[in-house]
Amino acid sequence: MINKITKGFWKTTARIILRNRIIILILVLGITVFLAMQWKNMRFTFTEANLLPDHHPINLEYNKFLDTFGEEGNLIVIAIKDSSLFTPENFNEWNKLSKQLQAEPEISLVVSTDNLQKLVKNTDKKQFELQPLIQNKIQDQVEMDSIKEEIFLKLPFYQSLLYNKETQTIRTVVYLDKEIVNTSVRRDFIFNDFEPLIQDFEKNTGLDVKVSGMPYIRTLNSQNIIDEISMFIGAALGITSLIFFFFFRSFRATFISMIVVIIGVMWAFGILGLLHYEITVLTALIPPLIIVIGIPNCIFLINKYQQEVQKHGNQAKSLQRVISNIGNATLMTNMTTAAGFATFIITESKLLKEFGIVASLNIIAIFILSLLIIPVIYSFMPLPKTKHLKHLNKTWISMFVGWMENTVKEHRIAIFIISLIALIGSIIGIYQIRISGSLIEDMPKSAAFFDDIRFFEKEFDGVLPVEIMVDTKRRNGVMKLSTLRRMEDLEELIKEIPELSDPISITSLVKYSKQAYYNGNPNYYQLPNNQENTFILSYARKSSNSSGLLKSFVDSTGQTARITTFMQDIGTDKIEGIEADLWKKINKVLPEDRYDVTLTGKALVFMKGTKYLVKNLVMSLTLAIFLISLFMAYMFRSFKMIIISLIPNILPLIITAGMMGFLGIPIKPSTILVFSVAFGISVDDTIHFLAKYRQELTKNRWQIKKSVYNALKETGVSMFYTSIVLFFGFSVFMLSSFGGTKALGGLVSFTLLVAMLANLILLPALLLALERNIANKKVLKKPNIDVLPKNGKEEDL
Repeated sequence: MINKITKGFWKTTARIILRNRIIILILVLGITVFLAMQWKNMRFTFTEANLLPDHHPINLEYNKFLDTFGEEGNLIVIAIKDSSLFTPENFNEWNKLSKQLQAEPEISLVVSTDNLQKLVKNTDKKQFELQPLIQNKIQDQVEMDSIKEEIFLKLPFYQSLLYNKETQTIRTVVYLDKEIVNTSVRRDFIFNDFEPLIQDFEKNTGLDVKVSGMPYIRTLNSQNIIDEISMFIGAALGITSLIFFFFFRSFRATFISMIVVIIGVMWAFGILGLLHYEITVLTALIPPLIIVIGIPNCIFLINKYQQEVQKHGNQAKSLQRVISNIGNATLMTNMTTAAGFATFIITESKLLKEFGIVASLNIIAIFILSLLIIPVIYSFMPLPKTKHLKHLNKTWISMFVGWMENTVKEHRIAIFIISLIALIGSIIGIYQIRISGSLIEDMPKSAAFFDDIRFFEKEFDGVLPVEIMVDTKRRNGVMKLSTLRRMEDLEELIKEIPELSDPISITSLVKYSKQAYYNGNPNYYQLPNNQENTFILSYARKSSNSSGLLKSFVDSTGQTARITTFMQDIGTDKIEGIEADLWKKINKVLPEDRYDVTLTGKALVFMKGTKYLVKNLVMSLTLAIFLISLFMAYMFRSFKMIIISLIPNILPLIITAGMMGFLGIPIKPSTILVFSVAFGISVDDTIHFLAKYRQELTKNRWQIKKSVYNALKETGVSMFYTSIVLFFGFSVFMLSSFGGTKALGGLVSFTLLVAMLANLILLPALLLALERNIANKKVLKKPNIDVLPKNGKEEDL
């Protein structure tokens, strides 16, 4: 019954398409124009990926910190490690750069040697005052040496913040306005104002300025994403068109295919705009992905059209059979591919959910475009010439199919042994896989800003902020000496962790206050004792001009304090170890009954997000396998066939995972996409082969061997064509400067290549080996859906 409905549907569809060609072209053009108008709504992301759902406890803690102390990711740092800086001319230029930066409206604060403030005691007023270290231009080298000595020897408060005493590296800290840090204004400022100022300074002094900080890194990273979109699209169009032309040797067929995928790309951008989704490192992959997935549709449809023309030379009949006979098969394969991407929708990660929605919608869209445009355009063109059909009889393809048939026939035991060895080796490799939650691991290693990140890691122990928020549970509880001492104990323990920078907190300011009380003697840079604390606090309460510093470390009620440190770019395992060590120390010095402590910051949030994502993507892959298994069950109505069909599709995933372990490629947001994407695509070959095999069984009166070899001959060529296109198409992503995108491209290409061999060699071998168990009508019942038309029963309009 269902098969009759399906046949009737596709016959009706073919009739509607071929009898309303002009209307369809106008409709496609109209939708394309409408979606092109939505491009104006496309936005590029200005923040790093938030992998956790908004309601996740880790996110709630981080947002609580932001509500208390404001945006923590608004800090840009510039630094120089060069003794030539300490000349009057160059140092004056360095201070001038700070003034120029402070004058920019996008910058809220600059902390540098130019406006470096010394905390001094005013005995007459009994209060602390801030005085500038440098009041005028430096006139000579003697003055320069004096200032240099004071910075490095007498101002320990600024150690790690503005200078490295050992290497004598000087840096300036620039705080962006929190209102613009996650908007397009940030990008415009970085490229149009900030970078030109840095370049002018370098030109005037000959000094090399190192620049880093999350706003700067994110801006350059986003620009790399934007630049790579056009590169991916161009490369994907180029490589797929070349392969297509090599197979078909027809400019006309290649041109028609390019029209289809270019319109698909336009629709992809339009859907992103229509849904008001940001273009992230993932959604940027969708347009070239549509090209790679769309070309196999074109191959199936055009190949079928040319086969029909070669058979009988009737154009109308050929086009009708393309739609009514191949439409169902391409729909099924596109649906399974879309299902692989759609499983990302069940994750609670906004990043993956949007990627899954847009990718699955566009896969269905490219199928519809292929089915409409290819028959309609060919209907206006003359029949293909003999030279255009030569590829159907290529000897090298016949040799390849013959090699596969011979391998399955003569070396079946070897196939199983090799598969088993690969499985065992891959399982060993899987146990060596590590999880990476690094914010900057995937960033372009060749980019100048990446070298600068490493520079700051070496000189200042990192640029990734880690925040410890201490709630004393009582108003003004932070300034109690007992609390300050406990915080200092924790900070001393933090200093012992080599991957973390020296922390900055209210204790640093209190120590500086004691130093100021003792007339700036650096030997007194320490917390006061009980007696000293009384005098120092009396000075501090009258010191309104230092309240700005206090606000950076303590909330308005004096109840909550922050301890800020910076982390190096390290692996997830090390981060988890550091986090565990920190919590041991926190629980020891800040007991839970007296203090509420929160450990947060972008580095930790991203690491937690990665682990959350891995868990969700394992679920999405499991769901993809389950959904496609249901589809296979509905299509073939055989449990044993489901198991047989899953083996050649799951084995490539296991082999890829094992290879990742051996090659040291970590599980991270980019690489965990590989498995769902590859599985959704590779199962298409299985559907084609098993559908043809099921058809041959009926035709050949349940003769397994004959049916297997006939199915291999019939489907081998198209499976080879599409797999090669997909292999080279996904290889385009290896051109990326992003480590994650490069790994995604390489791993998916490898997985699809292994899947092709598994479907063309292992799957037939399994069918032959298990022929006694499946070679009967009870096991292989009549399918609910005939994916392929029955030979000799193709109906015309």
